[in-house]
Amino acid sequence: MRILTFDIGGTFVKYGIVGDDFKLLETHKVATEAEKGGQELIEKIIDIIESFDNIDRVAVSTCGQVDSENGIVVNAPGYIPYYTGMMVKKLIENRTGIPTFVENDVNAAAMGEAMFGAAKNQDDFICITYGTGIGGAIFADGRLYKGHGSSAGEIGHMITHAGGKQCSCGGEGCYECYASANALINAVNRVSDEELDAFNIFETEQFSKPEIRSEIDKWVDEIIIGLMNIIYIFNPSMIVLGGGIMNEKYIIDLIDRKIYNRLMPNYRDVTIVRSKLANDAALLGVAYQAANIK
Repeated sequence: MRILTFDIGGTFVKYGIVGDDFKLLETHKVATEAEKGGQELIEKIIDIIESFDNIDRVAVSTCGQVDSENGIVVNAPGYIPYYTGMMVKKLIENRTGIPTFVENDVNAAAMGEAMFGAAKNQDDFICITYGTGIGGAIFADGRLYKGHGSSAGEIGHMITHAGGKQCSCGGEGCYECYASANALINAVNRVSDEELDAFNIFETEQFSKPEIRSEIDKWVDEIIIGLMNIIYIFNPSMIVLGGGIMNEKYIIDLIDRKIYNRLMPNYRDVTIVRSKLANDAALLGVAYQAANIK
């Protein structure tokens, strides 16, 4: 079976071909051009599909809350106008005739990690991605837990600071306002004399500055607050941390040094790891799901 798999993000659409052994045979990416809206985005996806021959299934991982049974984006981030309500599965199948499966991107990444990555053989784990916002997925009793309305796992919008910062969701004090990669960038740039991004913050010249290191350490404390809440609610065997910023070893090491002493003793056997599949997790996870649709 040849599956054409997509991962739609706010900046790029990544895509590739997955074969019978669930290895990526080739990968590509194009700009999302999110500002053009949902209809233009799906047209871009269809154009890519039509440029390939001998495709048996299409798999689409996308930002937003997704009704995967019907392939509909039920609630989309504001940076893709007119994407909420988009019937992705129907639009693709009507135009291409190829069976299509659609999933939320963090759910897809969790499935990838469960089948092929860091959480292989784990029945109960949580996957969290830290980027512009914070996304989450819950893997319980060996399967994805979707909740009522297929929208479970919005970890970025749990409240960690009551009455705190205004969030893009309309709430106040959401976890992602304090613990996302964007939150770190904003905090560091308030004390820096130059504009920094998530990557050069950790370059030696910047990382060695006490005022920047202090902001990083306070940010890690915010991450830990959320992780502790999740551990106490779900009691998972593992938490997988994704997002490019989690490739920084200092972050994982500091979480390890701090979090276990703060947890009640009977919760300390949780393992906290980085994503093993990184940018390929969602591509492989949603391809696996597409291969198993009836």
